[in-house]
Amino acid sequence: MSPSTPSFDVVVVGGGIVGLATAHAVARTGRSVAVVEREQQLARHQTGNNSNVIHSGLYYAPGGYKARLAVAGCAETVAFCREHDLPHEVTGKLVVATEPEELPRMAELKRRGDANGVENHELDQAGMREHEPHVRGIAALYVPSTGITDYKAIAEKIGELVGKEGGEIHLGRAVHQIVRRADDVVVRTDSGDLLGKQVVVCAGLRCDDVAKAAGADPGVRIIPFRGEYSGFSDRAAELVKGLIYPVPDPAFPFLGVHATRGIDGHVHAGPNAVLALAREGYSWGVVKPKEFLQTITYPGMLKVAQRHWKYGFGEMHRSLSRKAMVKQIQRMLPDVRAEDLHRAGAGVRAQAVKADGTLVDDFLFVEQGSGAGSVLHVLNAPSPAATAALPIGREILEKLTGEKLAPL
Repeated sequence: MSPSTPSFDVVVVGGGIVGLATAHAVARTGRSVAVVEREQQLARHQTGNNSNVIHSGLYYAPGGYKARLAVAGCAETVAFCREHDLPHEVTGKLVVATEPEELPRMAELKRRGDANGVENHELDQAGMREHEPHVRGIAALYVPSTGITDYKAIAEKIGELVGKEGGEIHLGRAVHQIVRRADDVVVRTDSGDLLGKQVVVCAGLRCDDVAKAAGADPGVRIIPFRGEYSGFSDRAAELVKGLIYPVPDPAFPFLGVHATRGIDGHVHAGPNAVLALAREGYSWGVVKPKEFLQTITYPGMLKVAQRHWKYGFGEMHRSLSRKAMVKQIQRMLPDVRAEDLHRAGAGVRAQAVKADGTLVDDFLFVEQGSGAGSVLHVLNAPSPAATAALPIGREILEKLTGEKLAPL
């Protein structure tokens, strides 16, 4: 190892919002830190391609990471945006039951929200229409703390703060191996090595591959699910004031196709959840045969397909047919028509799946060792990780060092 190899207290692999928030937490303690990102810009994938919703913490099983960190992150994200003059709005949202069989699931959501300390209110049809006059349903929950923002802008601001605090950000450097040694860790990239006393991997869609490159058994495979969005015409956009969500299917960690008025004023509906044909498969036209073969031959994916093939075909149908997509939207917004919809981009969710077919629901951390020479892998951090990023960063710092850091 060359004496000139740059050395840091912590090297963070991944320049999405979770990696940047981790680097920010590390830098706040006075430790030296570097972020290594394979793309030429920050927040290129999950952070920059999502609904941009500030989640309240309503949905998540009490006591888990998501429940605790999303509730804290909701308030912290709003405070961060206010402090740095970033676009955001606390709009509140409706979760709408459209069929009687959804009512017990909505009651469970209320129970979870109450347990997590999330303010929520049960509404009848008249009550829900006070918030959203054009919505159709039989009952709803209103959650006032939910909001909207621009997570790419937040991530870029956090990156700026990391630099101001003495941290370094290295773009366009893909990590191909991580070597643990007695007192440090070598991070090998395609443009030279870096040394870290400790390493944190927040590699999103590539986190399982990087774990293997570090000699870890991730215990999961990342399955990429593309979530496509449909933009509303000006006519249809007038039907939506804020955020309108369905009652989610508890069999999946997805929240269902929802209507969102974004921070730019445009309204979109989505995302669906279609198996992507590549890790970064943002459209049907992006196909990487080797990656797709690895996905569909993974035992866990085979079990998911066996259990949920009807759901999968339904999602594909909605992806390929505007009529099928609008039918889903019309359950809550009956006045939206197929001709009101246009394609409005897509994101890819990095969903961790176990070999037994379990879709991992909570955030997942796997540690290789402790102290100097250790590596911590973040192996499941899809939604609501953007909302929860600032407290996730402090959680990771505590796992690395035992040090509890106060919120900003």
